[in-house]
Amino acid sequence: MSRGLKTTIAILTVMVVLGLVTLPGLRQAIQRLRRTPRTEEQARREVMQEPISTPTDVNVRAQMYWLSEASPTSLEPTTIELPLSADPVERSKQLLNALMTQAPAPERRTLPADATLLAFYIQPDGTAIADFSDEIASGTPSGILSERLAVDSIAQTLAANMTGIQQLKILVHGQEADTLAGHLDLYGLFAVPSPTPALPAPPASISAAPSKAPPAAAAHTASPAKGAAQPKASAPGPVAPTPGKQGPH
Repeated sequence: MSRGLKTTIAILTVMVVLGLVTLPGLRQAIQRLRRTPRTEEQARREVMQEPISTPTDVNVRAQMYWLSEASPTSLEPTTIELPLSADPVERSKQLLNALMTQAPAPERRTLPADATLLAFYIQPDGTAIADFSDEIASGTPSGILSERLAVDSIAQTLAANMTGIQQLKILVHGQEADTLAGHLDLYGLFAVPSPTPALPAPPASISAAPSKAPPAAAAHTASPAKGAAQPKASAPGPVAPTPGKQGPH
């Protein structure tokens, strides 16, 4: 074996040994690189999900829509105390952040806990645009029912605590998505139901009117009877002759 070949083999052997020694370190470095974007994303979400506070915040009994305790296939309103802003956009952000982070129990969640509301707008025509992070899609269980409940919880929570919002558009990381998690179409707009106000009790005069109607009708029908009795009194029929007082024949 020539001296040059021996040198080459020795160099290759040293390189292989160095590679084996440094391989675990390289592997750890690659894993750290892979984890870094996730860590930064988590830190960004933590900053984004800090409670929104405005000078006009007032503690309000807000009505939130989470999964029902009795039936997980339906929504149930739950009242909680929330500081809410007078500004419609900030108020909506506060409501949706609470919807994601303040569910009474994990099994009642409708939206992923690690999802983030990136932006929220209200257009002049009453269209609300909610832009969520990618976790809104990746963290929502795939299925038409679970996806529908997630969107309905957003729409009904806004409807119960806001005025002027008529329809909802959902974006994922600033873009239109085909579906939420594979089934529910996100290209369209979702209706935001108008809150149904409680009907006031009718005034006393209106409620009493039906009970007075029958007496009024009776009085109306009784008056002709009195009128009919008067002609009979003024024009009586022939009177039978009284015995012992007959006139001359």
